[in-house]
Amino acid sequence: MKYLHTMVRVTDIDAAKRFYCDGLGLVEVKRYENAGGRFTLVFLAAPEDLERARADQAPLVELTYNWDEQAYDGGRNFGHLAYEVDDIYAACERLSAIGVTINRPPRDGHMAFVRSPDGISVELLQKGAALAPAAPWKDMVNEGVW
Repeated sequence: MKYLHTMVRVTDIDAAKRFYCDGLGLVEVKRYENAGGRFTLVFLAAPEDLERARADQAPLVELTYNWDEQAYDGGRNFGHLAYEVDDIYAACERLSAIGVTINRPPRDGHMAFVRSPDGISVELLQKGAALAPAAPWKDMVNEGVW
């Protein structure tokens, strides 16, 4: 397993970049804009991690800016932790075996979401190419929030 990123929702991308980049000294590594989904993702790395981050070898902070105004109260500005796993089906099976609900099952063989006992959302991403859809995951529906 490899730690990938921590996602934080922001209401003003410029103000957030001033804080994280100009203030803390993080550096923008990559940006993804999705007009259909109406959001922008900005991935930041610490200066000492910059080379490794560009090679996907260092953890990042993901700023998520939703273009439509939203208020993020009650801690909703914190999004999730993300981990890359060698086998997403095996990881979900281990979690399920200890009683963890798979909130967003890995139907696509690529992504799943679970929650910690304290309600922290954790994203699991398949390392490399997505696995072929497989039972029982491919037919499972989302449960709860993630």
